[in-house]
Amino acid sequence: MTRNTRPNILWTVSEDCPPRFGCYGDPLAATPNLDALAERGTLFGQAYSAAPVCAPSRFALLTGVAPESNGPAHHMRAVAHRPAWMTTYPELARAQGYYCSNNVKTDYNCDVDPHAVWDACAPTAHWRDRPEGAPFLAVFNIDGTHESSVFRRDEPIVDPDAVRLPAYLPDAPDIRADFAHYYRKIAEMDAEVGRLLAQLAEDGLLDDTIVIHTSDHGGVNPRSKRWCYDEGLHVPLIVAAPERYAHLFPPPGTRVEAAVGTIRIPPTLVDLVGGTVPAHMQGASLVGADFDADRELAFGMRNRMDARNDMVRTVRDARYRYIRNYEPHRPYGLHQAFAWLAKGYQAWEAAHLNAELDDVQEAFWREKPGIELYDTTADPDQVRNLAGDPAHAHVERRLDDALRAHMTAVNDNGFLPEGSAAEGYDASRAPEAYPLARILDVADRIARRDPADLPAYLAALTDTDATVRRWGAIGVLALGRAAADAVPFLRAAVADDPDPHVRIPCAEALACHFGDAEAADELAGSASTDHPPAVVLEALTALAALGPERARPYRAVIAEAADNGGEYGGNLARHLLLRIDGTYTPETVVFDWERMLRAIPEAHRKALGIG
Repeated sequence: MTRNTRPNILWTVSEDCPPRFGCYGDPLAATPNLDALAERGTLFGQAYSAAPVCAPSRFALLTGVAPESNGPAHHMRAVAHRPAWMTTYPELARAQGYYCSNNVKTDYNCDVDPHAVWDACAPTAHWRDRPEGAPFLAVFNIDGTHESSVFRRDEPIVDPDAVRLPAYLPDAPDIRADFAHYYRKIAEMDAEVGRLLAQLAEDGLLDDTIVIHTSDHGGVNPRSKRWCYDEGLHVPLIVAAPERYAHLFPPPGTRVEAAVGTIRIPPTLVDLVGGTVPAHMQGASLVGADFDADRELAFGMRNRMDARNDMVRTVRDARYRYIRNYEPHRPYGLHQAFAWLAKGYQAWEAAHLNAELDDVQEAFWREKPGIELYDTTADPDQVRNLAGDPAHAHVERRLDDALRAHMTAVNDNGFLPEGSAAEGYDASRAPEAYPLARILDVADRIARRDPADLPAYLAALTDTDATVRRWGAIGVLALGRAAADAVPFLRAAVADDPDPHVRIPCAEALACHFGDAEAADELAGSASTDHPPAVVLEALTALAALGPERARPYRAVIAEAADNGGEYGGNLARHLLLRIDGTYTPETVVFDWERMLRAIPEAHRKALGIG
């Protein structure tokens, strides 16, 4: 075979996998293949995904665009519209003559046709099927480390008593067992990487192939996947180039400690294949970068995770993580039907219900602070919030400014209710469609929960734009009983506002904080499955916030949503019914896989790469 003048690329992606590898300093890890890869390559010690869950992060890995730039790609899970001009890295590599194969997961959170962008996208896809002499870009997604692996434990390869549990988790046998079991899955993933490297060697391609390893997001244990801490966003990133391409990256054996977002991988791939990085890609190529630890930042986010809406934005530098919670009135530990299939979550909630937790461990079950700031060097578990500390005010201000600038630059769609006509890259950038600056001026106040901001929220309730009004309503809701002067304004909005995503938070504020029975009736009416799924889900969330006793009069509406509310509305409604009936325990299985698949249209299942 003719030797290529351009590099081949092998990219292995382990699902849901934090860097619990020997080369990352984990003494319990059995990862000889990845450790050896790091020795001959560059290890990025501070690499972070765009989102702490698969589908939004995989949108970014395909397009090089932050999912919140192209709503609803920032939700888990959705089918966002990808504009025709938004070319993906495999399309750009194929234009350069590369054979591009994907084995096999897609889950790109958009309407892209995988079989149109890849030469081969199948469980059998392999570089060995390329035309004679063609360079290749081969992606292998290794799914054995997926979250679901902890639902069915194998014999652990490490002693559960040897596991270091983070400070936010109780020392429960089931939590230790989940951690210990997962080391086996990491070891099996490492062996799969070893088999692919051995195949490269068999084919005589080691000297011509750049190897990249990463994960779509961080780990699977409680307070990791779905949450915007390092455990949810920190991923391995190793890039190993053979000698003839070694000049493109830092010297072999280098450990880079600057913060690096995996959104930089797509432009890196385009760069490596000789293409021109398109302007829509929002990260800089890793090729030839200087990795200034004082300057580099990695951004992350979450919005809806399955049935739970919770807008969070975060930025990480080499040392500090800054988090802004846009819905601080919600607790962290809202039940997630799929996640709660893991014994770890069940054990943590059981300890909470039995009042067995210390203050740090109990924090997960309380309302969130509006702003969080962590020194990850001194506090790797991120449990000591430094926000408001005068000694760190300059760090907080710098990262807050950087986050606001980033959200503006990417035209963050996250403030829009799901299903809005303004969602999408092009739609949200149309003139007057999405006044992000006005929205931010309202929404950024919410973290403070300061009653002095009430006039700003009431002014927002009269805005001509529904999204501005919505965030004014959420601001009032977050203030709680301190917003008593808002009651007549809230009642007017519930009666007259044409947008259900404005009426629902207004009604929730009235019902939750001021005992308004008519507002509770409004929430129950909005929970009817005659409404769009996003409206039903928001109304069910508000009914759940009332508590089981006050939600009990609406049991029939909730039961109807449990049967006909789709996957996410159904999960949330079933959980609420169990609480109303007094039969819920943390071990109760709420998730229904068959129901989920039935609820998703066949065309959407194909687009999502599931089922």
